Amino acid sequence: MLIINEKEIQTAYGMKEALYDVEQILRAKADDKIANPHRTVIEFPQHNASVLYMPGADLVNETATIKTVSIFPENPAAGKPTTQGVILVTDAKNGEHLAMMNASYLTRLRTGALSGIATDRLAREDATVLTVIGTGAMAFEQVLGVLEVRPITKMLLVNPTTVKAERFKDKLLAFSIDAKIQIEIMDNVSEAVKQADIICCSTRSNTPVFDGNDVKPGTHVNGVGSYLPHMREMDFTFIQRCGKIVTDDKAGVKEEAGELIHANEQPGWSFDDLHGELMDVVTGQTSGRTDDEEITFFKSVGAAYFDLAVAQGVYRKALEAGIGIEVDI
Repeated sequence: MLIINEKEIQTAYGMKEALYDVEQILRAKADDKIANPHRTVIEFPQHNASVLYMPGADLVNETATIKTVSIFPENPAAGKPTTQGVILVTDAKNGEHLAMMNASYLTRLRTGALSGIATDRLAREDATVLTVIGTGAMAFEQVLGVLEVRPITKMLLVNPTTVKAERFKDKLLAFSIDAKIQIEIMDNVSEAVKQADIICCSTRSNTPVFDGNDVKPGTHVNGVGSYLPHMREMDFTFIQRCGKIVTDDKAGVKEEAGELIHANEQPGWSFDDLHGELMDVVTGQTSGRTDDEEITFFKSVGAAYFDLAVAQGVYRKALEAGIGIEVDI
Protein backbone atom coordinates (compact mmCIF):
# COMPACT_ATOMS: atom_id res chain seq x y z
CA MET A 1 0.00 0.00 0.00
CA LEU A 2 1.18 3.49 -0.83
CA ILE A 3 0.97 6.03 2.01
CA ILE A 4 0.76 9.64 0.74
CA ASN A 5 0.89 12.60 3.10
CA GLU A 6 -0.59 16.05 2.58
CA LYS A 7 2.67 17.80 1.71
CA GLU A 8 3.38 15.25 -1.02
CA ILE A 9 -0.14 15.66 -2.42
CA GLN A 10 0.15 19.46 -2.49
CA THR A 11 3.40 19.30 -4.46
CA ALA A 12 1.85 17.12 -7.17
CA TYR A 13 -1.84 17.98 -7.33
CA GLY A 14 -3.57 21.36 -7.36
CA MET A 15 -6.71 23.19 -8.44
CA LYS A 16 -6.21 22.80 -12.20
CA GLU A 17 -5.96 19.03 -11.84
CA ALA A 18 -8.92 18.90 -9.46
CA LEU A 19 -11.12 20.96 -11.79
CA TYR A 20 -10.43 18.51 -14.61
CA ASP A 21 -10.89 15.34 -12.55
CA VAL A 22 -14.07 16.53 -10.81
CA GLU A 23 -15.64 17.56 -14.11
CA GLN A 24 -14.83 14.15 -15.58
CA ILE A 25 -16.40 12.38 -12.60
CA LEU A 26 -19.54 14.53 -12.96
CA ARG A 27 -19.83 13.37 -16.56
CA ALA A 28 -19.27 9.74 -15.52
CA LYS A 29 -21.93 10.04 -12.82
CA ALA A 30 -24.39 11.40 -15.37
CA ASP A 31 -23.73 8.24 -17.43
CA ASP A 32 -24.39 5.98 -14.39
CA LYS A 33 -20.77 4.85 -14.29
CA ILE A 34 -20.29 5.81 -10.64
CA ALA A 35 -21.58 4.16 -7.46
CA ASN A 36 -22.35 6.70 -4.75
CA PRO A 37 -23.90 5.11 -1.62
CA HIS A 38 -25.29 7.51 0.95
CA ARG A 39 -22.75 8.66 3.50
CA THR A 40 -22.98 8.02 7.22
CA VAL A 41 -22.73 10.98 9.59
CA ILE A 42 -22.15 10.52 13.31
CA GLU A 43 -22.57 13.66 15.40
CA PHE A 44 -20.84 14.41 18.69
CA PRO A 45 -22.90 17.36 19.99
CA GLN A 46 -20.85 17.69 23.18
CA HIS A 47 -17.99 18.82 20.93
CA ASN A 48 -20.13 20.50 18.22
CA ALA A 49 -18.49 17.93 15.95
CA SER A 50 -19.16 15.28 13.31
CA VAL A 51 -17.43 12.26 11.78
CA LEU A 52 -18.41 11.30 8.22
CA TYR A 53 -17.90 8.01 6.36
CA MET A 54 -18.18 8.34 2.57
CA PRO A 55 -17.83 5.33 0.19
CA GLY A 56 -17.86 5.46 -3.61
CA ALA A 57 -16.70 3.53 -6.68
CA ASP A 58 -15.74 4.05 -10.32
CA LEU A 59 -17.48 1.17 -12.08
CA VAL A 60 -15.49 1.60 -15.32
CA ASN A 61 -11.98 1.96 -13.90
CA GLU A 62 -12.91 -0.47 -11.12
CA THR A 63 -11.62 1.59 -8.24
CA ALA A 64 -13.34 2.07 -4.87
CA THR A 65 -12.65 4.65 -2.18
CA ILE A 66 -13.89 5.45 1.27
CA LYS A 67 -13.17 8.69 3.06
CA THR A 68 -13.33 9.15 6.79
CA VAL A 69 -13.38 12.82 7.73
CA SER A 70 -13.78 14.38 11.16
CA ILE A 71 -14.92 17.97 11.68
CA PHE A 72 -14.18 19.34 15.15
CA PRO A 73 -14.63 23.15 15.16
CA GLU A 74 -13.25 23.54 18.69
CA ASN A 75 -9.89 22.00 17.73
CA PRO A 76 -8.04 25.23 16.78
CA ALA A 77 -8.18 26.34 20.41
CA ALA A 78 -6.09 23.25 21.22
CA GLY A 79 -3.76 23.75 18.26
CA LYS A 80 -5.34 21.02 16.14
CA PRO A 81 -6.97 21.37 12.70
CA THR A 82 -10.75 21.58 12.43
CA THR A 83 -10.95 19.03 9.61
CA GLN A 84 -8.95 15.80 9.46
CA GLY A 85 -9.44 12.95 7.05
CA VAL A 86 -8.02 9.97 5.19
CA ILE A 87 -9.02 8.25 1.95
CA LEU A 88 -8.50 4.54 1.33
CA VAL A 89 -8.17 3.56 -2.37
CA THR A 90 -9.03 -0.03 -3.31
CA ASP A 91 -8.57 -1.95 -6.56
CA ALA A 92 -12.07 -3.26 -7.29
CA LYS A 93 -10.74 -5.96 -9.63
CA ASN A 94 -8.97 -7.91 -6.91
CA GLY A 95 -9.69 -6.14 -3.62
CA GLU A 96 -6.12 -4.94 -3.10
CA HIS A 97 -5.82 -1.77 -1.06
CA LEU A 98 -3.68 0.49 -3.21
CA ALA A 99 -3.21 3.66 -1.20
CA MET A 100 -4.02 5.58 1.93
CA MET A 101 -3.81 9.35 1.61
CA ASN A 102 -4.44 12.41 3.72
CA ALA A 103 -7.86 13.83 2.82
CA SER A 104 -8.01 17.19 4.59
CA TYR A 105 -6.48 19.17 1.73
CA LEU A 106 -8.26 17.03 -0.87
CA THR A 107 -11.65 17.67 0.76
CA ARG A 108 -11.05 21.41 0.54
CA LEU A 109 -9.68 21.09 -2.98
CA ARG A 110 -12.52 19.06 -4.48
CA THR A 111 -15.07 21.37 -2.83
CA GLY A 112 -13.28 24.37 -4.31
CA ALA A 113 -13.23 22.64 -7.68
CA LEU A 114 -16.99 22.07 -7.50
CA SER A 115 -17.56 25.76 -6.78
CA GLY A 116 -15.17 26.64 -9.60
CA ILE A 117 -17.10 24.48 -12.07
CA ALA A 118 -20.42 25.89 -10.84
CA THR A 119 -19.08 29.45 -11.06
CA ASP A 120 -17.91 28.84 -14.60
CA ARG A 121 -21.43 27.79 -15.64
CA LEU A 122 -23.51 30.12 -13.46
CA ALA A 123 -21.63 33.38 -12.85
CA ARG A 124 -21.64 36.24 -15.35
CA GLU A 125 -18.70 36.17 -17.75
CA ASP A 126 -17.74 39.69 -16.66
CA ALA A 127 -17.89 38.99 -12.91
CA THR A 128 -14.87 40.66 -11.28
CA VAL A 129 -15.76 41.25 -7.60
CA LEU A 130 -15.61 38.27 -5.22
CA THR A 131 -16.92 38.49 -1.66
CA VAL A 132 -15.75 35.77 0.71
CA ILE A 133 -17.85 35.25 3.85
CA GLY A 134 -15.99 33.09 6.33
CA THR A 135 -12.20 32.86 6.05
CA GLY A 136 -11.65 29.47 7.66
CA ALA A 137 -9.72 26.59 6.11
CA MET A 138 -12.41 25.66 3.56
CA ALA A 139 -12.55 29.18 2.12
CA PHE A 140 -9.06 29.20 0.63
CA GLU A 141 -9.72 26.61 -2.05
CA GLN A 142 -13.09 28.25 -2.74
CA VAL A 143 -11.17 31.34 -3.76
CA LEU A 144 -8.70 29.34 -5.85
CA GLY A 145 -11.56 27.63 -7.71
CA VAL A 146 -13.17 30.97 -8.59
CA LEU A 147 -9.85 32.54 -9.62
CA GLU A 148 -9.35 29.75 -12.16
CA VAL A 149 -12.57 30.59 -14.01
CA ARG A 150 -13.23 34.34 -13.62
CA PRO A 151 -11.04 37.47 -13.98
CA ILE A 152 -11.37 38.67 -10.38
CA THR A 153 -9.95 42.16 -9.79
CA LYS A 154 -11.33 42.82 -6.31
CA MET A 155 -11.82 40.54 -3.32
CA LEU A 156 -13.73 41.44 -0.15
CA LEU A 157 -13.10 39.32 2.95
CA VAL A 158 -15.66 39.11 5.76
CA ASN A 159 -15.04 37.24 9.00
CA PRO A 160 -16.17 37.76 12.62
CA THR A 161 -12.52 37.76 13.68
CA THR A 162 -10.55 40.40 11.78
CA VAL A 163 -7.22 38.83 12.67
CA LYS A 164 -8.31 35.62 10.95
CA ALA A 165 -9.24 37.59 7.83
CA GLU A 166 -5.81 39.26 7.89
CA ARG A 167 -4.12 35.86 8.04
CA PHE A 168 -6.27 34.68 5.15
CA LYS A 169 -5.19 37.69 3.08
CA ASP A 170 -1.54 37.00 3.89
CA LYS A 171 -1.97 33.35 2.88
CA LEU A 172 -3.46 34.38 -0.47
CA LEU A 173 -0.57 36.76 -1.14
CA ALA A 174 1.96 34.12 -0.12
CA PHE A 175 0.31 31.71 -2.57
CA SER A 176 1.21 34.19 -5.32
CA ILE A 177 -2.24 35.00 -6.62
CA ASP A 178 -2.36 37.84 -9.12
CA ALA A 179 -0.81 40.83 -7.32
CA LYS A 180 -3.15 43.15 -9.20
CA ILE A 181 -6.17 41.80 -7.28
CA GLN A 182 -7.30 44.34 -4.69
CA ILE A 183 -8.02 42.58 -1.37
CA GLU A 184 -10.04 44.37 1.32
CA ILE A 185 -11.16 43.22 4.76
CA MET A 186 -14.72 44.36 5.42
CA ASP A 187 -16.57 44.79 8.72
CA ASN A 188 -19.85 45.58 6.99
CA VAL A 189 -21.33 42.36 5.60
CA SER A 190 -24.16 44.21 3.87
CA GLU A 191 -21.80 46.45 1.92
CA ALA A 192 -19.58 43.53 0.94
CA VAL A 193 -22.60 41.62 -0.38
CA LYS A 194 -23.95 44.63 -2.29
CA GLN A 195 -20.67 45.02 -4.16
CA ALA A 196 -20.29 41.36 -5.08
CA ASP A 197 -20.61 39.69 -8.46
CA ILE A 198 -19.75 36.34 -6.85
CA ILE A 199 -20.15 35.36 -3.19
CA CYS A 200 -18.50 32.36 -1.53
CA CYS A 201 -19.87 31.30 1.86
CA SER A 202 -18.05 28.67 3.89
CA THR A 203 -19.21 29.03 7.48
CA ARG A 204 -20.79 26.66 9.99
CA SER A 205 -23.40 29.23 10.93
CA ASN A 206 -26.80 28.18 12.24
CA THR A 207 -28.29 31.53 11.18
CA PRO A 208 -28.10 33.34 7.81
CA VAL A 209 -24.85 35.23 7.29
CA PHE A 210 -26.26 37.95 5.02
CA ASP A 211 -29.54 39.63 4.10
CA GLY A 212 -30.93 38.23 0.86
CA ASN A 213 -32.22 41.68 -0.07
CA ASP A 214 -28.61 42.91 -0.35
CA VAL A 215 -27.72 40.58 -3.22
CA LYS A 216 -27.71 42.53 -6.48
CA PRO A 217 -29.23 41.12 -9.69
CA GLY A 218 -26.78 39.00 -11.66
CA THR A 219 -24.89 37.72 -8.61
CA HIS A 220 -23.79 34.11 -8.26
CA VAL A 221 -23.44 32.54 -4.79
CA ASN A 222 -21.57 29.39 -3.75
CA GLY A 223 -22.65 27.92 -0.40
CA VAL A 224 -20.50 25.12 1.02
CA GLY A 225 -20.44 25.69 4.78
CA SER A 226 -23.78 24.40 6.02
CA TYR A 227 -23.97 20.63 5.65
CA LEU A 228 -26.30 19.67 8.52
CA PRO A 229 -30.06 20.29 8.81
CA HIS A 230 -29.73 22.86 11.62
CA MET A 231 -27.18 24.99 9.73
CA ARG A 232 -28.31 27.92 7.57
CA GLU A 233 -25.97 30.29 5.71
CA MET A 234 -28.71 31.76 3.48
CA ASP A 235 -32.05 33.29 4.44
CA PHE A 236 -35.39 32.49 2.83
CA THR A 237 -35.47 35.86 1.07
CA PHE A 238 -32.34 34.93 -0.85
CA ILE A 239 -33.73 31.50 -1.76
CA GLN A 240 -36.88 33.11 -3.12
CA ARG A 241 -34.90 35.61 -5.20
CA CYS A 242 -32.81 32.94 -6.93
CA GLY A 243 -33.56 32.30 -10.58
CA LYS A 244 -31.60 29.03 -10.51
CA ILE A 245 -30.52 26.84 -7.60
CA VAL A 246 -28.11 24.08 -8.60
CA THR A 247 -26.90 21.38 -6.19
CA ASP A 248 -23.93 19.05 -6.15
CA ASP A 249 -26.09 16.16 -4.96
CA LYS A 250 -29.88 16.47 -4.80
CA ALA A 251 -30.41 13.57 -2.41
CA GLY A 252 -27.76 14.98 -0.09
CA VAL A 253 -29.16 18.51 0.06
CA LYS A 254 -32.64 17.22 0.84
CA GLU A 255 -31.28 15.67 4.02
CA GLU A 256 -28.41 17.98 4.93
CA ALA A 257 -28.69 21.50 3.45
CA GLY A 258 -30.26 23.46 6.29
CA GLU A 259 -31.23 26.56 4.31
CA LEU A 260 -33.01 24.50 1.66
CA ILE A 261 -34.68 22.23 4.22
CA HIS A 262 -35.94 25.36 5.98
CA ALA A 263 -37.12 26.87 2.68
CA ASN A 264 -38.96 23.66 1.80
CA GLU A 265 -40.97 24.06 5.01
CA GLN A 266 -42.12 27.57 4.04
CA PRO A 267 -44.98 28.41 1.67
CA GLY A 268 -43.79 29.49 -1.76
CA TRP A 269 -40.77 27.19 -2.24
CA SER A 270 -40.12 23.47 -2.41
CA PHE A 271 -37.39 21.10 -3.53
CA ASP A 272 -39.28 20.81 -6.82
CA ASP A 273 -38.02 24.34 -7.55
CA LEU A 274 -34.40 23.18 -7.73
CA HIS A 275 -32.98 23.81 -11.21
CA GLY A 276 -30.93 20.62 -11.25
CA GLU A 277 -27.66 19.00 -10.27
CA LEU A 278 -24.25 20.27 -11.34
CA MET A 279 -23.61 17.16 -13.44
CA ASP A 280 -26.70 18.02 -15.52
CA VAL A 281 -25.40 21.55 -16.12
CA VAL A 282 -21.95 20.23 -17.06
CA THR A 283 -23.39 17.74 -19.56
CA GLY A 284 -25.83 20.26 -21.02
CA GLN A 285 -28.94 18.43 -19.82
CA THR A 286 -29.82 21.53 -17.79
CA SER A 287 -29.02 25.14 -18.65
CA GLY A 288 -26.52 27.31 -16.86
CA ARG A 289 -26.86 31.09 -16.66
CA THR A 290 -29.21 32.43 -19.34
CA ASP A 291 -29.23 36.17 -18.62
CA ASP A 292 -27.20 38.80 -16.78
CA GLU A 293 -29.89 39.67 -14.26
CA GLU A 294 -30.74 36.34 -12.68
CA ILE A 295 -29.39 35.42 -9.27
CA THR A 296 -27.88 31.94 -9.16
CA PHE A 297 -26.98 29.71 -6.23
CA PHE A 298 -24.80 26.61 -6.08
CA LYS A 299 -25.36 24.56 -2.94
CA SER A 300 -22.82 21.90 -2.04
CA VAL A 301 -22.95 19.40 0.82
CA GLY A 302 -20.40 17.00 -0.64
CA ALA A 303 -20.61 13.45 -1.94
CA ALA A 304 -18.20 10.53 -1.93
CA TYR A 305 -17.66 10.42 -5.68
CA PHE A 306 -15.99 13.83 -5.61
CA ASP A 307 -13.42 12.38 -3.21
CA LEU A 308 -13.13 9.41 -5.56
CA ALA A 309 -12.26 11.80 -8.40
CA VAL A 310 -9.38 13.52 -6.65
CA ALA A 311 -8.12 10.35 -4.94
CA GLN A 312 -7.79 8.62 -8.31
CA GLY A 313 -6.03 11.69 -9.66
CA VAL A 314 -3.59 11.79 -6.78
CA TYR A 315 -2.86 8.07 -7.04
CA ARG A 316 -2.02 8.44 -10.75
CA LYS A 317 0.22 11.43 -9.97
CA ALA A 318 1.92 9.51 -7.16
CA LEU A 319 2.81 6.63 -9.48
CA GLU A 320 4.11 9.04 -12.13
CA ALA A 321 6.12 11.19 -9.72
CA GLY A 322 7.28 8.43 -7.40
CA ILE A 323 5.90 10.06 -4.26
CA GLY A 324 4.57 8.34 -1.17
CA ILE A 325 5.92 5.50 0.96
CA GLU A 326 5.24 1.86 0.10
CA VAL A 327 4.33 -0.26 3.13
CA ASP A 328 3.26 -3.85 3.65
CA ILE A 329 -0.01 -4.40 5.49
